[in-house]
Formats: sequence, C-alpha cells, structure tokens
Amino acid sequence: MTTDPRPVPELAPEAVEEWRAEEAELVDLLARARHRVGGVAAFRLGPTPTVLVTDPAAVQHVLGRHPERYVKRSHRARMLVGDGVLSATGDAWKRQRRLLQSQFTGTGMRRYERRIAAAARRTADRWEGYRRSGATFDLAEEMRGFALDTVWRALTGLPLDDRTDRELRSVERVVAVMPTLPNNAADARDAVAGELARIDAVAQAAIDTARAAVDTEEPGVLRVLLDAADRHPEYTDRLIRDELVTLLVAGHETTATTLTWLYLLLDRNPAAHRAHLDDPQALVGETLRLYPSAWLLPRHAIEDDVLAGHRIAAGTDVLVCPFLTHRDPALWPDPERFDPARFTAAGTRPGPLGAYLPFGLGARACLGTQFALRETTALLELLLPLGLPTFHSVPTGASYSITVRPDGPTPAVLR
Repeated sequence: MTTDPRPVPELAPEAVEEWRAEEAELVDLLARARHRVGGVAAFRLGPTPTVLVTDPAAVQHVLGRHPERYVKRSHRARMLVGDGVLSATGDAWKRQRRLLQSQFTGTGMRRYERRIAAAARRTADRWEGYRRSGATFDLAEEMRGFALDTVWRALTGLPLDDRTDRELRSVERVVAVMPTLPNNAADARDAVAGELARIDAVAQAAIDTARAAVDTEEPGVLRVLLDAADRHPEYTDRLIRDELVTLLVAGHETTATTLTWLYLLLDRNPAAHRAHLDDPQALVGETLRLYPSAWLLPRHAIEDDVLAGHRIAAGTDVLVCPFLTHRDPALWPDPERFDPARFTAAGTRPGPLGAYLPFGLGARACLGTQFALRETTALLELLLPLGLPTFHSVPTGASYSITVRPDGPTPAVLR
C-alpha cells in the first residue's frame, strides 16, 4: 500500500512578511522555515514556492541520488568565473570536471605537497616575526594571503608576488559586491567592468607565462589546462581563463574563511586549543560544521519528483542549506557549541548521509576538498604551536555571500 505524496508544508506568509520588515539576512528566513515547518519546507518570495531542504535523507536524495533531477542553473558568480567548472552544466561540466578531478585526488594531490608546505612555511615565518616584534596584523588578511599563495603555486608553480597579490584584490571586491549588483547580467558586468578587466589581465599573463615555460616534472594546473587544449579545441584561452579564475575564487576564499573562523572560535574557546593542539583535523572539522564552505546550495527541479513524501513540481527552486543541517539539534547535540571532540576518533558525529556536507555532496561536491583540507592542516601544524593571537577587536556577526564571512576586521597580536 502506497501513500499519495503531499504538498510541501509551507511557512505562513506573515512569517515571510515579518522577515521582510526586519530586513534580515536570507539565512534568518531559512531558519524560520526550518524551525516552524521542518526539514523540507516551502516559502514564497514571489508567486511560486521555493523549497528548503535540511533533512539529511532529503539532502541525500537531491544531491546524492538524483542530481539529474535537481540541477544547477546559471550561477550567480558566472560574470566572474564565466564557463568554469563551478558554473558549467551538462556534458561541458562532465568534461571539465573529469580533467580537473585528477589533479586534486591521489597522485595529483601528491604533486602539490611541496607547494603547500612552502606556502605554509612562508606564513609561519611571518608569524614568528609578529611574535618577536609584537606587531599588529589582521588575521583574516594573513589567512587570505596564505590561501591565495597556496592556490597560485598549485596553478602556476610560482609563489605569489606582491603585484599579482594586489591585482587579485579585484576578485575579492567582485565577490563582496555580488549580492548588491543588478539582476540583469549585462548591467552587473558593467558595474564591475574595471575589476573584471584587471582579473582578465592577470589571468592572461599567467597563461602566457605558462605557455612559454619549459615543461617541468611537476606541472601546475594551468599547464595541464594548456595541454588539454591540444586535444580538446573547446579549451580556448577564454575557457582556460575561466577555469583559472574559478579555481582562484573557490580555492582561496573558502580556505581563508575557514581558517579565520577557526581562530575566532578558538579565541572564545581557548581550552579547545590546548585539547586539540596535536589534532588540527578535529578543529577544522568542527569549524566547517559551524561555517561550511558551501553554506547554501541552490538547485532547480527539471522534472516532477517526490521528496520525503512531498510533491515537487518541475520548475521548483530548491535550496539545500548545509549551514542549517549542521545546526540541527536533532542531529548535533548542543549545536551552537564549538566542540572539536565531535570529530575525534571517539566523537559522536551523526551517521546519516547528508548530515555533514561542508563541501557539498554527490557529483557536484567541491573537487578541491582534499586540497583544502591538506593546506589547512599543513598551516595549522605550524601555527598552533605558536599560541593564540590576542584580538584587539572581533567581528560581531557574519556576512552571507558565496561563503559565510566574518563581518569585520580581525586585528591581533601574537605574544
């Protein structure tokens, strides 16, 4: 005997209007929907409902079991990353993903170990200088510099120089203003045309340098992309530029943000630093639970489906929200507490697939997960023994864009 699927329960319109009146972040509306309706909840910001998914089984259904039914549409970052693997769809995405995946798993990852170690050592040496001099530094800037240096070495084989670092500030400026840009794609591009031109110039210079370089035993990702162009005509300089910028955006923004949150959490929980000094992986795992790299994963249903017993009509927008799944008290006891012990061998993480997905899940999960975890751990192994920074001030909230970022500066000293 089967039960007919039901409509998705919907958040009351007055709750949506209350949220509008407060001019709160989207995450506040999603939290209300999850709290008042459940792990599969609908709400309306226009004539048609959007469905929020936080229940682990439903998350697994959407991202893991049926990605062909729930697809990515035009990514909001397309004006920046173009047709890179982050925004590509269909057969083009499959080809691009297949090529890049080999670079960030297994043998491909071992190729970048020395580059990761060199970037981590460079940052650790700078921190030793801060400790001796007592100079004030901005922790978020330090983490940004490390993450960008690491991914630049992986892409080009070269350490990040000061001029390239300055020019690539344009990437962060575009990401920061993205939520406020016009909805029309052409108008949005026009609003940041100068920044995009600087990014294009950096990317083209890197492509030209890699093309002219003598082959090495350990080519960077950019060299791999150029070699692919010999076999696949679709890898024009423009697509290579798009892949380069995609990897820059995804490869440094998420890592820098994770490391910044980790130190802010340790500032409030210094005992966790002492308890897990030799287990940075537990610190990283718990930080990613509270502030996942992919906090919101939009999908679009292209065919009718039944999700957790509820009817999903073709054309429905679906929002999978790891940020809320990770803070569900039914899955994570005392979910707002920073407790790295959850991620030790004796920890009690929830078992269901879909309960923990800081880098996404399924076919479109972040392809750089292993790289991100390795570089983060490599840096912490050097920095944690130096002690904790003392902050002059700390951000009071978070900003929700491509990632969840602290909403202010992080000046600190290291004594």
